[in-house]
Amino acid sequence: MKKIVIALVTVGFLGGCADMTAGQQRAATGTLGGAAGGAIIGAIAGNAGLGAAIGAGAGLVGGLVYNKVKQDQQAAYQQGYQSGRASQAN
Repeated sequence: MKKIVIALVTVGFLGGCADMTAGQQRAATGTLGGAAGGAIIGAIAGNAGLGAAIGAGAGLVGGLVYNKVKQDQQAAYQQGYQSGRASQAN
């Protein structure tokens, strides 16, 4: 029964990601993944709640860093694309 409730809550959180921006989705995914991993490690160490909290924080930071990298890649691509278009026009 407990596993079914956890699965339903997880699906509910993921379903709520439909109207989010790509950056918000990356942050949420990092947070959920970090919380899950932290809870597992915390359960082994004896405190699943603390592990989940630490993992969620680390996952959030990781998701935000990943989002920044993707934004920078997109900006560099757009800059190169615009430079290429400008050089073709001449």
